[in-house]
Amino acid sequence: MTGPDATGGTIRVLVVEDDPVAADAHVLYVNRVPGFTAIGKAHSAAEAHRALERTPVDLLLLDLHLPDGHGLQLARSLRAAGHHTDVIAVTSARDLAVVREGVSLGVVQYVLKPFTFPTLRDRLVRYAEFRAAAGEAGGQDEVDRALATLRAPGPAALPKGLSSPTLERVTRTLRAAPEGLTAAAAAESVGISRITARRYLEHLVESGRAARSPQYGQVGRPELHYRWLTTV
Repeated sequence: MTGPDATGGTIRVLVVEDDPVAADAHVLYVNRVPGFTAIGKAHSAAEAHRALERTPVDLLLLDLHLPDGHGLQLARSLRAAGHHTDVIAVTSARDLAVVREGVSLGVVQYVLKPFTFPTLRDRLVRYAEFRAAAGEAGGQDEVDRALATLRAPGPAALPKGLSSPTLERVTRTLRAAPEGLTAAAAAESVGISRITARRYLEHLVESGRAARSPQYGQVGRPELHYRWLTTV
């Protein structure tokens, strides 16, 4: 990909992810965004350190759970060694204390797993816009606009008839079922009707957070089976 950044070249990205399948997917995603090039991938903090010693990198796409330490430990050690590479954290961790710590270590964005390509593309484009800002700000408004480019837009409105509290309950129920579940099972667990549960489950499928498949082995029409997507 060949889109320019503020320095006139592409933004070089190192993917740091212990899951080989997810790492390959992240590399493909990065290379689909104009102006970004995945220069490699590392499956551990040690591999990331070695890659950064060999090749200049502008941005780390960093998983926080690595086999040889926490991703923020890697970010901290890089800062101590004089590396000023920016970081986009890609993680399933939802601890806001970790988010706050990450900000102090140069984490400019968080992308929660599982995610779709448009989600990552949006974060990368916003990062590129922020990175491209140059020169002296004319005032507070211009500084605010530059910082605002890093912020994702507000959450999209839910389809009519769906509520955030119920969606959160359905989401927790589905995530707690490693083998997946049916709309009927979700309805019983959450305390809503089967039809309502299916609407929420279908919303999760459409937003890329769940997958559906027919469940066979029963007499009559097979029932749809839903499972939480634990990777991209």
